[in-house]
This record gives sequence, structure tokens and C-alpha cells, in this order.
Amino acid sequence: MKVDLKQVEEASKELYIRALKMLPPDIKAGFQRLDKAETNATGKAILGTMIRNITVAEDNTNLLCQDTGIPIYNVVIGSGIEMDGHALKQAIVSGCTRATQEHPLRSSVVHPTTRKNLHTSGGRHVPVINIDFSAQADTLSIEMIPKGSGSENNSWLKMAIPADGIDAIKTFVIDCVLEAGGKSCPPVIVGVGVGGTADLCVHLSKVAATRPLGSQCDDPEGAKLEAELSAVVNKLGVGAQGLGGDSTAFAVHVETAATHITMNPVAVNMQCHSARRARATFTPQGLSYGY
Repeated sequence: MKVDLKQVEEASKELYIRALKMLPPDIKAGFQRLDKAETNATGKAILGTMIRNITVAEDNTNLLCQDTGIPIYNVVIGSGIEMDGHALKQAIVSGCTRATQEHPLRSSVVHPTTRKNLHTSGGRHVPVINIDFSAQADTLSIEMIPKGSGSENNSWLKMAIPADGIDAIKTFVIDCVLEAGGKSCPPVIVGVGVGGTADLCVHLSKVAATRPLGSQCDDPEGAKLEAELSAVVNKLGVGAQGLGGDSTAFAVHVETAATHITMNPVAVNMQCHSARRARATFTPQGLSYGY
């Protein structure tokens, strides 16, 4: 199946705008679940304000948060898809730029040393474009995630000692949640990467942090770890916006990879309560949008 790259460009533009304005249903359900379980009066009041913000933003087609984030596009190419890979990336970059300039959106992206802002939400190696492949025939999927700095600033990597085992991983994750406090605008999704190399481990932590709520690590040991950690983090007392209570996190998500016998890397990446994402899927039946 051939994919029209002009459609890809238009979809990349539309995805950025959709992601900034419409919160996925799983995150809304996560808010309702936390609100129902919250026992702290202050925490309950703050959750109520957050839920109200979501409704107001969507009713007025306004941004959920002023931070338009670092734009990330996760592309999955199915079997039978025919396209120029470089042209695909250029179409995504163009769509991201158009979203920023035509909507318009605040460009949050600058050069790391000069701090010059091109007002395109892009620059060197940004937007981030991750490309993977699947066996799903005649399907191209593009997921867009605007990753805000409040959550992204709370990222950690530890090259743990293998002999310290699973306890080192758990202790590190809990320490990171406590260190982040209210800086990641909780309730958060705590993304944990375990294994691989240093860079793969950090990447896995972001994959975990941006997974839909209710999903589970497909490694049984990873799923067991995320269940154990999810049960613990809301007993830490950080609470919504770091002001106390039971609603520190929607969940802890874990992704794992094989690693070296002398290594045990673990990384943590936070996703804030405005866990925004949007998806476009191209099939022979046409283009559809979702989460």
C-alpha cells in the first residue's frame, strides 16, 4: 500500500493540535479512579480543579496546558507499506512546523546553547521521530506525544549493581518519585526502564511513561514489578501537585530489555497528569484518528 505523504504531513499537523487539546479516555478514567479513592481533603480539592480544567479546555477547544512540550512522533510501519523513509520524516517535520505556525502554538523548542527559538517546535533532531516496524499488513500508525518539560526534567538513570538485584530497582524508583515531589505536576505515570544499555534503558522508561493506563508490560517479570510498585507509590504521601494525599501516581509502568551480565541499568521518566497523546492510522480503508 502506498501512503500519500501530503496526508502524512496533514495528519502530523492535526495530531499535534489534537494531542494538546483532548486528553485520552484512559487518563480521564484514571482521574475519576483517583478522585474516588482520595482521602485527603486538599488532595480531593486539587483533583477536582484538575478535572474541571480538562472539561473547560475541551469545551472551549483550548490547550490542556500551556506547555506544548517536545514533540515526539512514534511511527510504526506495517508490512506492505511503500514509501520513501526520508520523505516520511520530512513530511512529519513539516506537519509539526505547520501546527505551530498556523494554529498557532507556542514553540517550546530552542537550541541548547544559544537558546534561539525557530518558532517551529523543532530544531536539531527535533521533532523526535522514532520508527519501528510491525507485521500488521498495509497499516501505518503515527502516534504523537507532546512531552512537557515539567515531567521530562524529572528523568534519572542508575547503573545499578547486579548483585543488589530487584531491591535496588525498587529503591531507586521510590527515591525518584520522592525527589520529583510536585515538580512533575502529579498525579503522574512513573515510567521505568530496566535492562539494555544506558540509552536503551532511558528510551524504555519513556515508552513506559507514555503507555496507555490499563496496559501491562508484556514481560511477566516486568508486569509483576509494575504491579508491586504501583501499589506502593500512592502510600508515599506526595499527592496531587505535591500537596499531600493518596494521588501521587496513576500507575507505575515498566518496560524491560535483556542486558549484560555485569550490568543492571534502571531508568525513570515521569509523565505529568496531562498525559497527552494522539494517533493517526492509515489503512486501505482510509485515515482514522484515535489515541
